[in-house]
Amino acid sequence: MKCHQCNSKSIIKLPNSEISLCKKHFNTYFEKKVRKTIRVNKLIDKKDTIAIAVSGGKDSSALLYILNKIFKPTKIKLIAISVDEGIKKYRDPNFKSVKNLCKKLEIPLKTYSFKKEFKKTMNEITKTDKDTHPCTYCGVFRRKLLNEKAVKLKVNKLATGHNLDDEAESIVMNQFRKNIRASAILGPLTGVKDDPKFIRRIKPFYLLTDKEVATFAYTNNLCNESTKCPYSINCYRRQVQKILNNFEKRYPGTKYNIVSAFLAILPKLKESFKESEIKTCKTCSAPTSKDTCRACVLLKKLKIKK
Repeated sequence: MKCHQCNSKSIIKLPNSEISLCKKHFNTYFEKKVRKTIRVNKLIDKKDTIAIAVSGGKDSSALLYILNKIFKPTKIKLIAISVDEGIKKYRDPNFKSVKNLCKKLEIPLKTYSFKKEFKKTMNEITKTDKDTHPCTYCGVFRRKLLNEKAVKLKVNKLATGHNLDDEAESIVMNQFRKNIRASAILGPLTGVKDDPKFIRRIKPFYLLTDKEVATFAYTNNLCNESTKCPYSINCYRRQVQKILNNFEKRYPGTKYNIVSAFLAILPKLKESFKESEIKTCKTCSAPTSKDTCRACVLLKKLKIKK
């Protein structure tokens, strides 16, 4: 198959399109789409300091690389934040990849671990509590740690590598669970209002598919072949992912339509929660919608005092 623009050998056929692109023109397309997403959604201001959550996987590695390429000539500062959950044979290779990429791009890297911050690794947590799915602990603890450290680093935004597929899954998951509040904080810029206790997250890959991000990461040698976390096999998100992948295969454009329809109602959804109070956790002082944050509830279950 030939590139739509130059007749060179193509590396990808764009989703929901008859257009195929070579590496050079795909990279140009990819960067333009990231720039447009940032510009249209006003994700980054001229003097921002951006923390980038990096895991060593395809999404975060591609994000680190492209944001560095776009903003290195500007006054915008980039800092990489990596969290070691303590999952042997899964996190170690990725962690090494993160260090190498940050060194190559000359981006400062801050590393934190579940073991140091919560006194247990994910491997240890799964042995302590066999009833709660590991993804519950991992997701809650990662979010808490990233926000906590981002506040201390005094950054303005926290960039994550979530792509269109991820957002479609989150939208559907919240619908299945009737969790309207969780839907209200989604979007290219998360949250419903600014608060000094909470660093709002930005998603520059919001309208790029998982296939596009993976192609960009692997063809530019930004990371090793991605492996799935051993604990994520039977999690709720994986079940929703399978459903959506099946629909996407039968009805191309399904995920894009889910996200597009959601974006049409998102402004009103955010407005409806704008006056809701952001409380302070009575245990750890973290921002929360309840008296005690989810992380502290889980730590109590593990009998850990933070």
